Amino acid sequence: MSLGSRLKEERERRNWSQIYVAEKIGITNAVLSNYERNYRDPDTETLKKLALLYEVKTDYLLGITNNPTATEEDNEFPTIIKDPELERWHKELPKSDEEDLRKLRQVWEIIKGNGDSG
Repeated sequence: MSLGSRLKEERERRNWSQIYVAEKIGITNAVLSNYERNYRDPDTETLKKLALLYEVKTDYLLGITNNPTATEEDNEFPTIIKDPELERWHKELPKSDEEDLRKLRQVWEIIKGNGDSG
């Protein structure tokens, strides 16, 4: 399904007019119409506004996933990490606090041979 089709589907699912959506995100309804008919693509800021308004992920609007509320864990692309322990660590890393991340960076700099981590 195309970006335009998904935009139109989300708007119609809520029974919103093009004028209403356009006013909410600060564009004209003619521009929104062009997006929905795939004549134009929204810029990244407008795409983010549309995703927030429709309460869906930009990946869904762009056709990367078919799940409108997909999370990073739902990513449909296969992982390149083969070691299950390393994959688990990789997924948990973004949840680390800032001090732990600083320590990990120091260790990484040592491994890379730079020694100087700032």
